[in-house]
Amino acid sequence: MPVTATAEHEQAPIPPPPSSRSWSRAWGDIVEGFKQRELWGHLGWQDIKQRYRRSVIGPLWITLSMAITAVGLGLLYSQLFGAQISTFLPYITVGFIVWNFMLGCLTEGTDTFIRNEGLIKHLPAPVTVYALRTVWRLTLMFAHNLLVYFVVVSIYWFDLTKTGYEITPGGSPQPGISWAILLAVPAFVVLAINGGWVAILFGIISTRYRDIPPVITSLSSLMFFMTPIVWTTDILTRFSAKGGETGGWRILVAELNPLYHYMQILRAPLIGNAQSWHHWVVVGAFTVVGWGLALLAMRNYRARISYWV
Repeated sequence: MPVTATAEHEQAPIPPPPSSRSWSRAWGDIVEGFKQRELWGHLGWQDIKQRYRRSVIGPLWITLSMAITAVGLGLLYSQLFGAQISTFLPYITVGFIVWNFMLGCLTEGTDTFIRNEGLIKHLPAPVTVYALRTVWRLTLMFAHNLLVYFVVVSIYWFDLTKTGYEITPGGSPQPGISWAILLAVPAFVVLAINGGWVAILFGIISTRYRDIPPVITSLSSLMFFMTPIVWTTDILTRFSAKGGETGGWRILVAELNPLYHYMQILRAPLIGNAQSWHHWVVVGAFTVVGWGLALLAMRNYRARISYWV
C-alpha cells in the first residue's frame, strides 16, 4: 500500500532536544549574565543595604573596621621590623584592602549559589548573575575601604612621593607615587574579572560538596600569613644575603604564591612601588586558565545547580 505524503510527514523523526551539556549554553549563560547588569547590580546593592539596615553610620562600618585593623597592625609590625610608619603603614593598609577583596571573592564565592537558593529555584535568570552579584557586592565594599587609603596617603604623601624611599630598612628603593598610579584601574578590573571565575567555579564545587566552604575558611589564615601583606619580600632577600646565599630560594615562598602576584599588580601602583611585569604575566595566565575551568564547570554542571542547592 503506498504511503502518502501526509503519512511520511507524520512519521518523520523528531530531532532530539539540544543537550544541556553544551559549550554554547554555558557560554550563553555567561554572556547573558553580564548583560543583565541591572539585576545583579541591584541585588548586590541591596545586600549592602540589608547588612547595615538600621545602623547609624551604615556601610561606613566597613571603612571603620578596616582602618582600625590596618592602623593597629601597621603600628605593631613597623616596630617589629624596624620600619618607618610613614611608608610601612600605607603598605599594610593597601595590602589589607586588596586582601579583603580577594578573600571575599574566594570565601563568599563558595556560597554564591547556596545563598541564592530561593532565587535560583524561582527566578528564571542565568546562574552567572549570582556570581556577578557577589563580585559587585565586594566591589562596593572595596570602594568604601578606599576611603582609608586616601586618608593614609594624604597624611604620608611627601614620604610616598619621594624617589628611592624604602618600605623596610635596607629594602629595595621604590620610585614613589607617580602617574603610574593609573595602572591601578586596569589592575582592579583584572582582579574583578578573576573574581567572576572564582565565584562560578568554587560556587559550583561547593554546591555539590558542602565541605569546601569551611575548608576554604580554615585555610584563609594560612593564606594570609603566606602572602606578603604584613611582611615584605625584602625580608626574604635580606635573610638570603645574610646567609651568604646567591640563589635566594626563600623568595620562592612569595613567587610560588599566586595571591602575591594578584596583590602586587594593584598594590604596587597605589603606593608607588616598583612595577614588575612578570606579575601581570602570571595573573594573565591564571585568568585564562581559571575562566577555562569555569566554562568547563558551567558546561557540565550548570543544569544541576538548581538540584544541588
